[in-house]
Amino acid sequence: MSETDDAQAEAGTAEGQGPVLISEALDERLEQKRDELFEEFDLRDEFPPAVLREAERRIENVEDEIQEEIDDREDLRDLTAWTTDPADAQDFDDALSVEEHDDEYVLYVHIADVSHYVHPDSLMWEEAVERCNTVYLPGYTTHMLPPSLAETVCSLVPEEDRLAHTVEMHLDKENLSFEEIDIYKSVINSNERLTYTQCEHRLDDEDAPLHEENKLAFDLADRMHEQRKADGSLVLNPRRDRAHTMIEESMLKANKAVTHTLMWDRGVEAMYRVHPSPPRSSGTRR
Repeated sequence: MSETDDAQAEAGTAEGQGPVLISEALDERLEQKRDELFEEFDLRDEFPPAVLREAERRIENVEDEIQEEIDDREDLRDLTAWTTDPADAQDFDDALSVEEHDDEYVLYVHIADVSHYVHPDSLMWEEAVERCNTVYLPGYTTHMLPPSLAETVCSLVPEEDRLAHTVEMHLDKENLSFEEIDIYKSVINSNERLTYTQCEHRLDDEDAPLHEENKLAFDLADRMHEQRKADGSLVLNPRRDRAHTMIEESMLKANKAVTHTLMWDRGVEAMYRVHPSPPRSSGTRR
């Protein structure tokens, strides 16, 4: 099975167990269940026409706008970056880059700069506040933002210049502590869009594109994961594959970096949210 076929087999399943044939009767039941969920949780699928029109206006001449932004941002278009998402994902909002030097790792987490396009005084903002988040159901996605934005300029698609917020983390090679944190607006150009299954193949195939980058990112993520466990973090899915571990640990490290910067460098007050200890019968592991 090719890498592309494997990626298609992954779509709609939890961890890529294989393709699923959905009969017409099952499809109707899924649609009925989806309608029930929409009603129960007051979810909206269709966007108001005024919001869609505003989104279309916002992306007019957007490629020229991106080029004009380059002088005011860190230009990271020559830095190798890639996204890793489920096979059926329709938008790619985060990307990774990683470097290894003699005495440090440099981990970059790039997040699509949605705030450049959606402002608090816009109809799109009001609609996003109402929706709160994108809803993912098997084979079906209800976006928080109009698809004309979510799937284009707010998605870090490969080989296209995209505006982003970048968290650049310099990590000590011995203990992975933060040596330096930089958070800034950037322009990136993703090299490739990988699925989780494709990422696993890249890790195994030494001749595959981005093999070295993915291997370095996973080796670093694996160390961060073991360090978190040693520090007492709760591990809810001990069998998580390498691709998911790589993305999860990188995002957690970026979250810590942002929190560190806000609290200690900028003096922003914050509260820690701490979950109660799980009952022993829950089957969770530390």
